[in-house]
Amino acid sequence: MSQSVSMPRVHNLLQEDDPITYGAAPSGDVLDPSLFINRELSTVEFQRRVLAQARDPAVPLLERLRFLCILSNILDEFFEVRVAGLKQSVALGLGPNGPDRLSPGEVLRRINTEVNQLVEQQYAELNDVLFPALAAEGIRVRRRSDLNPAQTDWMESYFDRQCLPVLTPLGLDPSHPFPNVQNKGLTFIVSLQGQDAYGREIGLAVVQVPRSLPRLISIPADISEDPHEFIMLSAVIHNHIGKLFPGMAITGTHQFRVTRNSHLWVDEEEIDDLLRALKMELPHRQYGSAVRLEVADNCSPRKISFLSHQFALNDEDVYQVNGPVNLHRLSSLYDMVDRPDLKYPPFGQGMPAAIGQKADLFEIIRRGDVLLHHPYQSFSPVVELVRQSAADPQVLGIRMTLYRTSAESPIVEALIEAAGAGKDVTVVVELRARFDEATNIRMATRLQEAGANVVYGIVGYKTHAKVLMIVRREGAALRRYLHLGTGNYHPGTSRAYTDFGLLTCDADMGEDLHTVFNQLTGLGQQVDQKKILQSPFTLHRRLVELIDFEAEEARAGRPSGIQARMNAITEPGIIQALYRASQAGVKIQLLVRSICRLRPGVPGVSDNIEVRSIVGRFLEHSRVCRFHHGGEDKLYCGSADWMERNLRRRVEVVFPIEDPVLRQRVIDEGLEIYFRDSTQSWVLQSDGRYLRREPPEGESAFTAQEALMALLAV
Repeated sequence: MSQSVSMPRVHNLLQEDDPITYGAAPSGDVLDPSLFINRELSTVEFQRRVLAQARDPAVPLLERLRFLCILSNILDEFFEVRVAGLKQSVALGLGPNGPDRLSPGEVLRRINTEVNQLVEQQYAELNDVLFPALAAEGIRVRRRSDLNPAQTDWMESYFDRQCLPVLTPLGLDPSHPFPNVQNKGLTFIVSLQGQDAYGREIGLAVVQVPRSLPRLISIPADISEDPHEFIMLSAVIHNHIGKLFPGMAITGTHQFRVTRNSHLWVDEEEIDDLLRALKMELPHRQYGSAVRLEVADNCSPRKISFLSHQFALNDEDVYQVNGPVNLHRLSSLYDMVDRPDLKYPPFGQGMPAAIGQKADLFEIIRRGDVLLHHPYQSFSPVVELVRQSAADPQVLGIRMTLYRTSAESPIVEALIEAAGAGKDVTVVVELRARFDEATNIRMATRLQEAGANVVYGIVGYKTHAKVLMIVRREGAALRRYLHLGTGNYHPGTSRAYTDFGLLTCDADMGEDLHTVFNQLTGLGQQVDQKKILQSPFTLHRRLVELIDFEAEEARAGRPSGIQARMNAITEPGIIQALYRASQAGVKIQLLVRSICRLRPGVPGVSDNIEVRSIVGRFLEHSRVCRFHHGGEDKLYCGSADWMERNLRRRVEVVFPIEDPVLRQRVIDEGLEIYFRDSTQSWVLQSDGRYLRREPPEGESAFTAQEALMALLAV
């Protein structure tokens, strides 16, 4: 395998940050705990790389704001899921459960330190850099104290008309205890003086803000001084909150937001209807145990202590912010401002040369496999294949998995049409796709009502595979047409996520996929498959075998090499196999978007392993692995990351790319081009830090995503 010819120059874009440390220098033993980076701390490092995009002057201004808001969403999910799990472990007195052997309490302490620093930098970037830069472009988010007289009058009128009717003040006294505040909802705590109409002297009140109110409000143009002026809902309510307490003196108003444990607990062994159980459980997500309190930085220590007590939180669970606590709601500004010059330039998704505008996709696939590379190439051939299947009288059945898709998915509409036409439609809907449960429940219900067979996979195993199989009668025979992908069947994210998809009618893969669907819908022993690798049966074992084979080749002095790309690598057995291969002399290049437990560059252990992360315009989502394998160049794509859950507790499908031309395309477009990137590439150091790569001396900057747009888009 080819290697990068120039040694990268790297620098730390966040040079003022202290590096995260992970313990003593490791030994050469691949079981040494210090050889494993903690999963949660690696996630924090990914969050830093997202923040770096918001701080990068080369990124268009409104895109920088969008990255800042994306960071808030990432942090929300991190606390709702990962931090919540750590806090549960501490409460249960559990010890270390990862290969790094850090205790849950120690990880929580480090998260608190690192995330507090991260949040401080996030708000500093917003207040000191982005807001002034936006104002210079005529885009201003006004403070309530900065409004002109006409705007002040308008703001009061807006509050009276739009806010006051739906706000409910709650005075805190024995008959009005502290309310059960909704997960991530904007809330105010108000301190008061004076007596109310009943002679009560209540010092505190709480005001919860309904989600029906827009968090960012456009100020009318006829009273604005700049082309685009906005005000946050929190500022409008703060300025007029006294109207909720007539005759009382307001001595303090502070916004806060609580993040709760959002894990849905359903005992699949005990229930008899997963869809009904999840429907009943979903409302509880909004009121799980609290894990984080965000509060305005000018809130008094006494009031913070009061709030912490109400939510059973400690000091380290409190994050004080200099700005709106619901920062992610600023993302709506991106769509409210029509300034293409401050956004990434638009591009048209390309189409493989084999596919025309009104092509018979069955005929095209019979001629040869078709590779789709999203978002540079359109997802529409996949949608069109399902549509053609629904309308084709020769199509007898459609089977597919749906993990995440859009609320009004054209694929779901085509499946409903196919079921209505009398075709055998079977859909494996993963109801437990985190934070998409409600969408998937609605989708499953619609499909069932249309007459489709809807199943929810296997108890205890999420169905994460992205596969579609169409059975078509052709003469006296039946032929299977397949789509296998690395991403979800979601037309929206196909414009923002990088993924590969394969259209094929390969008979062996069709037989393999038929077996997978039979497992998901029926009963029977696991059957050996001819080409695909499947979790939880063959994938982990086969990956270790392929890695070990490269190690044997290197020890024998023969050429060897491994390249792999994924969202995350955490599974200890795979990491240990990679360490053994590195010790044998195998050159290993990994592209890992977010979490990486593997420590590269450790002398005598992983000094032959290079790990990079790409963070750019598109979310890197493809999973690809390549093994030299004695010159055979085995190449696989699929749905699985190299994580414990993907390899042991999910149904995953990984498939080979066998056509030589398409295989070379995946190598060129999915691997090699990324190792040339010198602008959006971050290099993982052995101490757990990531350093941003710079162009080698004398070479011009190269961005993989831009190069792929130039190559494939229109």
